[in-house]
Amino acid sequence: MNSNNGISMNNAAVAALPKHLLQFAVDQRYDDYTPVDHAVWRFIMRQNMFFLKEYAHKVYFQGLLDTGISFERIPRIDEMNEILGRIGWGAVAVDGFIPPAAFMEFQAYKVLVIACDMRQLHHIEYTPAPDIVHEAAGHAPIIVDREYSDYLQRFGEIGAKAMSSKKDFELYEAIRHLSILKEQPNTPESEIEAATREVEYKQANLGEPSEMGLLSRLHWWTVEYGLIGTLESPKIYGAGLLSSIGESVSCLEPEVKKIAYDADAQNTAFDITTKQPQLFVTPDFAHLGRVLEEFASGMAFRVGGLEGIQKAIECHNVTTCQYSSGLQVSGVFTEVLADDEQNPIYVRATGASALAHGDKELVGHGRDYHAEGFGSPIGQWKNSATAPELLSDDELMAMGVAVGQDVKIEFSSGVVVSGHLDKLVRDGGKLLLLTFSNCRVTRADRVLFDPSWGTFDMAVGERISSVFSGAADKDAFNQVALVSKQRTIKSPSDEKRKRLESLYAQVRDIRDRKVGYERLGEIWETQQAEHASDWLLSMQIFEILDDLALQNELKQKIVTFLNRKKTEDKDVSTLIEWGFRLVTYHKTALQTAAH
Repeated sequence: MNSNNGISMNNAAVAALPKHLLQFAVDQRYDDYTPVDHAVWRFIMRQNMFFLKEYAHKVYFQGLLDTGISFERIPRIDEMNEILGRIGWGAVAVDGFIPPAAFMEFQAYKVLVIACDMRQLHHIEYTPAPDIVHEAAGHAPIIVDREYSDYLQRFGEIGAKAMSSKKDFELYEAIRHLSILKEQPNTPESEIEAATREVEYKQANLGEPSEMGLLSRLHWWTVEYGLIGTLESPKIYGAGLLSSIGESVSCLEPEVKKIAYDADAQNTAFDITTKQPQLFVTPDFAHLGRVLEEFASGMAFRVGGLEGIQKAIECHNVTTCQYSSGLQVSGVFTEVLADDEQNPIYVRATGASALAHGDKELVGHGRDYHAEGFGSPIGQWKNSATAPELLSDDELMAMGVAVGQDVKIEFSSGVVVSGHLDKLVRDGGKLLLLTFSNCRVTRADRVLFDPSWGTFDMAVGERISSVFSGAADKDAFNQVALVSKQRTIKSPSDEKRKRLESLYAQVRDIRDRKVGYERLGEIWETQQAEHASDWLLSMQIFEILDDLALQNELKQKIVTFLNRKKTEDKDVSTLIEWGFRLVTYHKTALQTAAH
């Protein structure tokens, strides 16, 4: 396997990822999964198949077959990459939640991000943190549907351009922190309560949601928690539901309100750490794409202009303003001047900035060169009806604009640029940039650029056609994403825990090799003596004995234990009932097949 820090490069989609996304990728560390982890995976997958055969969208089961996901063990990312590569997708391992903008961009590159933690037994029904069940068994199978995978990629492309705010990142950090505490064994309730209050406070004080905030809602109500079909009898396709054996059952109950999906879903917030009180139903996957494009039509990357620049300024993050010439200015925008008709006429970025064209940085115009910022006029030049980017060299000469000469350019807005023209830059015939020395830029009494400040690079373009999140050339800009410093917590493994894992491994070996059944009684007695609170191992032993009609006396002891456990612990009562149900179902299926 060709690899880069544990990342498979044999998959074309993964190999095409830019550097700034690879910083999120981690090694799966497959050997760290314990026999208990694999047993939890097996229980969830078998339960899902039993329940979802009736309630999931039909493509889900075909997807499970096509992606080769095993019910018996947690999948390897490199195995998934081999299979996903056949449909043009890939996967990388990440550590828990990653920021929405990065998540979206991975999607745009047709790469699934897979949080490789495995949920703990006490969260078998529903995990508050993303895990490999959610990612591999929830997201991956649905993307074999071409219409849906096209929607997913398009969502990523649009989401990667969405404006986000510092408050968005603070909320993301708070949610990530809460999910980690909830997944960690034995977290004091007071810590969870404090973290919950922090999430609620940040949600309440988010202000007007950013584009990314609104898009995250659309993503949640479709990709994560979407239903498809009719309001009366919908099917499940959202990965959050498909991977939650608790919520996949409860979500179709009448108590959970079903709403026809449209762009208004952007106005419904969600709580990532609990079950949802309402869900949205799309008639088909094509409808998802139409709603997405309707939302995108009002985004800054489509609208540009003053509205787009103002969104960029409100972000306080690196964004890009693209002129109608195609020139892209990336930086933290702090000011825009507008005329009486509310057209932007001058824009300024503060701090390290860069210029690009076609998402590739212009040579000599990186962050180091524009370390102090960048400002430039926008709009028509006076006495010319032609958009300035379309002016030919002859037309420029006729206006007195020639390299090596002192030049004065007056804009229709009243901005005046006077200086010695040292250079002009074109690309694809369009004029992008004029570079001046000894230059003064003014509008009425205001000096916008003084000769003592150095060289003035003037962007050329009749209007700002697009404004979007991040730098145009992220790798050249060296835009290090905000990667959370808090890592997800792995369950500690002491000697007692290791002995329990050994018991699970022995039962798995007996089931796989179909030998050693006489040892099951001893294994169960050990579990009873040392790990009396564990129920899943007992259920696995019961399943083997019942399937093979062995050791009836031991089987009855286990049934007595599990039934007592049901009455003592309401949290596992339903799970044990489901375990019994599945054993009965398989036994009936085997008997039917035999006849």
